[in-house]
Amino acid sequence: MTEPHPLVTDSRGQLARLVERIDPAVFRELRAGDHGERPAAVLVLFSEARAQASGSAELCVLLQVRAATLRQHAGQVSFPGGRAEPGDADAAQTALREAAEETGLDPSGVDVLATLPPVPLAVSDHLVTPVIGWWEHPIVLSAIDPAETTLVWQVPVAQLLDPASRFTAVIERRGSRYSGPAFDVDGVVVWGFTAILLDRLFDALGWTQPWDVTRERLIES
Repeated sequence: MTEPHPLVTDSRGQLARLVERIDPAVFRELRAGDHGERPAAVLVLFSEARAQASGSAELCVLLQVRAATLRQHAGQVSFPGGRAEPGDADAAQTALREAAEETGLDPSGVDVLATLPPVPLAVSDHLVTPVIGWWEHPIVLSAIDPAETTLVWQVPVAQLLDPASRFTAVIERRGSRYSGPAFDVDGVVVWGFTAILLDRLFDALGWTQPWDVTRERLIES
């Protein structure tokens, strides 16, 4: 069993200070190659929640599972978020609006800590801006529309950082082979765009623990 992440003491303050020191270049380099065209945003929402197993406070991040019937990224784990709409003032508003529509999250309870450089999601032609938020009073959320989202849950950061949870995902598609970071959360695999963002964010925050990148697993996509 993983130990709660030490950030749970003054979690919001420590996270805010760490986020301020993030080098944007860590994310800008992901823009090499194909660039998305359609603006979108995701909400990377941290909170201090109670672990179901121990009842102790743990630093968590909100994730969801997309419905298997969707045309793009079907069945994958993602952050709440989506495409920008004309009425959105900025990426933060896009991320919060989409999170509210998908999970029922109350945007007024979220403190936006930072907006990171946009990252291309070439497979769906989007340019996605990660928005880092802090949720002071987390509650249990559920999917608003099961046709889009099947599961919403707060994942302990310590579990994601545990080297035993980490592996390299291998995707073979149309004669090509791709690989990238991945996480196994109690049998639910986080891979692709979401795993890449988590991997880079953990590196930038100085949280990453050494893990065996040679441990590979083939992902059906």
